[in-house]
Amino acid sequence: MALHVLLTKAGSAVATGFAGAVAYDLVRKGLSSAPLRDGAVVATAWGLRGARRAEEVAETVRLNAADVLAEAKEKIGEEATPPGMATAHDHEH
Repeated sequence: MALHVLLTKAGSAVATGFAGAVAYDLVRKGLSSAPLRDGAVVATAWGLRGARRAEEVAETVRLNAADVLAEAKEKIGEEATPPGMATAHDHEH
């Protein structure tokens, strides 16, 4: 479980950093050659694309970590639960 959290946070951080760097470069280039509003629109569009890509990367990392965990559980003979499914409890809340 710790691996899953670590991979999710790392993937999200890398994707967010990449999106930020791309947005910064676009803003810098956009402001030097176009009016301020056009540059802001371009930067916002790239920021939105970057955020969506970061979400995709984070989801991919989460699914890959879940696959590794399921395979490890299978290897030691435990039944793996599908990603996103809660495990059943033997007690009531």
